[in-house]
Amino acid sequence: MRSELYIDGKWTPAANGRTFDVVNPATEEVVHQIAAATAEDVDLAVKAARRAFDKDGWPKLSGAQRAKYLRAIAEGIRARQAEIARLEVIDNGKPFPEADWDVADAAGCFDFYAGLAEQLDNNPEEPIALADARFTSKAIKEPIGVAGAIIPWNYPLLMAAWKVAPALAAGCTVVLKPAEVTSLTALELAAIADEAGLPPGVLNIVTGSGSVAGQAIIDHRGVDKLAFTGSGPVGSKIMAAAARDIKRVSLELGGKSPFVVFDDADIDEAVEWIMFGIFWNQGQVCSATSRVLVQERIYDRLLSRLVAETQKIRIGDGLEDGVLLGPLVSKRQHEQVVAAIEAAKAAGATVSCGGKRPEGFDKGYYLEPTVLTDVPLESDAWREEIFGPVVCIKPFATEEEAIELANDSRFGLAAAVMSKDDVRAERVASAFRAGIVWINCSQPTFTEAPWGGYKESGIGRELGRWGLENYLETKQITRLAAGEKWAWYIK
Repeated sequence: MRSELYIDGKWTPAANGRTFDVVNPATEEVVHQIAAATAEDVDLAVKAARRAFDKDGWPKLSGAQRAKYLRAIAEGIRARQAEIARLEVIDNGKPFPEADWDVADAAGCFDFYAGLAEQLDNNPEEPIALADARFTSKAIKEPIGVAGAIIPWNYPLLMAAWKVAPALAAGCTVVLKPAEVTSLTALELAAIADEAGLPPGVLNIVTGSGSVAGQAIIDHRGVDKLAFTGSGPVGSKIMAAAARDIKRVSLELGGKSPFVVFDDADIDEAVEWIMFGIFWNQGQVCSATSRVLVQERIYDRLLSRLVAETQKIRIGDGLEDGVLLGPLVSKRQHEQVVAAIEAAKAAGATVSCGGKRPEGFDKGYYLEPTVLTDVPLESDAWREEIFGPVVCIKPFATEEEAIELANDSRFGLAAAVMSKDDVRAERVASAFRAGIVWINCSQPTFTEAPWGGYKESGIGRELGRWGLENYLETKQITRLAAGEKWAWYIK
């Protein structure tokens, strides 16, 4: 396990020599220590990224040349996939099969953006038809510059890939700050990039707290673009700070996503997708479909089946075979989720199952998967993101009621609908005010498709070609044709 910062192609301790603990959420044991970057360290990283962009020629490489580095990083990840997945489990707590899937997806993300980097060479400029025949004009795409990327702890390596891969493909250089509680695999990404021969300064990784290292990235005038995934309150602060220097910003924030199940749905299939939509990654998913609306005719049967299946989920250390629900990521997160459940109960909600520490788990940040019913519509449990394995279930009567309840939220990241009536499913999908909509499923995510939300769930889109465009500026170049005279002042 690596412990130092990666700045300008070199491993270095923090300027003040300070470190922070890495805690395994399954055991509560300190397993490692990592450098805690200072503002001075961030300044060095930004200056390295600035030099790599402005002087060393990274943006001047062809897309095909940058693609070679991206593919080498992808291969480096795959060569160590099981090892990196194990680090992800130790750091984050998620079950190994989930971590293994995430690491494979991260490698695939670098491959995907390698392909888009090559396409930049094939479409270097767009001609523009002008009303004045004396002029010709074209639009070209250029990299924004130095990108400051700040990522969350729920998908540590994958979230790094979602930002680093498109930024590098576009020709940007990057200063990345991983979440303080899950920094191990981001440092391994730096090692893999180094082994791939990525030029110094193109990718820099600074570990540490958001209040110090993160704030230094946000405030640095050498950063042209801020890309953040995390909570709404922090996203709002980043947006306000970015306004001072008119930095480009993309924000992928929280959600309280609805899942509407109509009475023609297969109950077993609905229960499977409800569980996947909220218990995958311990419910620590921004798009988790945590508000489930079930049509009245099947509500009791579906609830009974959901409770029965939820109680069967095997809880434990993510490195143990057969475990499907690991611990929450940290003591703080565990306390917040437990407090949210207690607040829901105080507001009148019923705990149909779960809601407490499972028996036999005296150590580790474990919590039983929880199903809440009778949840008041104005309660925090229904309206605010809990970010844990907690789902709220509520009956509805008509399609119109379901849509109204689904859209009654300040968030708009994702939504899902389940019905055998394809016409109705498409109609409801169109009515959702959300950036990501699933029909007859919940949570499948593909690198090729755009990711992002409406309302307070963020600004901009990641993944697909939209993710690349996050790191590109558009330039107009207009030319006066040879031989033409303007003759405004000089006749």
